[in-house]
Amino acid sequence: MLGYLLGRAGIDVVVLEKHADFFRDFRGDTVHPSTLQVMDELGLIEGFLKLPHQELQKLDGMFGGTSVRIADLSRLRVKYPFIAFMPQWDFLNFLRESGKHFTSLKVLMSTEATDLIRHGDNIAGVRAQSPDGPIDIEADLTVACDGRHSTVRERAGLKVEEIGAPMDVLWFRAGRRQDENENVFARVEPGKMMVTFDRGDYWQCAYVIAKGQYDAVRARGLPALLDDVVRMAPVLKSGIAEVKSFDDVKLLTVAINRLTRWTRPGLLCIGDAAHAMSPVGGVGVNLAVQDAVATANLLAAKLAQGCPPEFELDAVRRRREFPVRVTQRMQVIAQNNIITVALKSGNQPLTVPLPVRLITAMPFLQGITARLVGLGVRPEHVHSPLRNRSVATPVG
Repeated sequence: MLGYLLGRAGIDVVVLEKHADFFRDFRGDTVHPSTLQVMDELGLIEGFLKLPHQELQKLDGMFGGTSVRIADLSRLRVKYPFIAFMPQWDFLNFLRESGKHFTSLKVLMSTEATDLIRHGDNIAGVRAQSPDGPIDIEADLTVACDGRHSTVRERAGLKVEEIGAPMDVLWFRAGRRQDENENVFARVEPGKMMVTFDRGDYWQCAYVIAKGQYDAVRARGLPALLDDVVRMAPVLKSGIAEVKSFDDVKLLTVAINRLTRWTRPGLLCIGDAAHAMSPVGGVGVNLAVQDAVATANLLAAKLAQGCPPEFELDAVRRRREFPVRVTQRMQVIAQNNIITVALKSGNQPLTVPLPVRLITAMPFLQGITARLVGLGVRPEHVHSPLRNRSVATPVG
């Protein structure tokens, strides 16, 4: 997204992608109203929504056998009041194809950043491994968008503040028949929790386990895990046979952390490289998109004159740190008061937490939670310059 925005602004930019393509199992397949709004502002929404996707407006759950409604996105006063479920490889391919309109944007596939180029105290680009061997790419500004295990961040010596998460997630898919329909999004039972997403021809499932318990789950065996899954979500019974071994179950190690410093001279970290988010709310990808929009808004015009000094690069952190901190704080509250309580409850009956009862009983509150999930804190709008108008033709 940042590459697209900078290319749109006429800034020469190179995006490095270490894989040969985008076709792999991402976890961040939720495109929230905040991101749909950005796509609309870029003139890309029509082609984007032609891609296969599912739409979700109401976040319903079962808590200890009690039906609850967590959020109702139809209450949002926005053009696209829903969460779009779309494979992230489709999203990334769409952005890459759209960016081909800009001669100033290059995307190098199968090219992995391995180290930084330094001129004294300044970061002056990256060393990378390409299909043709090692290459150096010098740049006025290097932006680390390489995730929670960022190589660039590590090479820059930036320290990470760990906030912690009490759970990990087992990620798998089960088959779905056309006549299978269910609106339940989250299920919480004594000692167990899982989330299911209707993805059209399959169910995407996230089974929550206590932090560090993956080996214990494996020791119980796959049949025991799948029995628990089907008991919690009977709708999965017909398709659960598609999970044939633990090779079909991916472990997502959950972390919440953030950098105290996002910059060095000539370097900026954004997205998960600056702040890893919990999967609670599915907001991680959308926070990263917001970072990209803010970065382009604040720096695109200045980059036309070279790299701004570090204080001006740090304007991105000053703009985005507050929404990151608030969102992470809400995730920690949810973890401590719902997820941890459920996972530690054993066989004891669960009581629906008071905030959840109030949200369910008072529909207007569902609009507030919808805003927090769908738009987040301080949603960004596209204000970066448009110097290449060939983008006016959306990709279909």
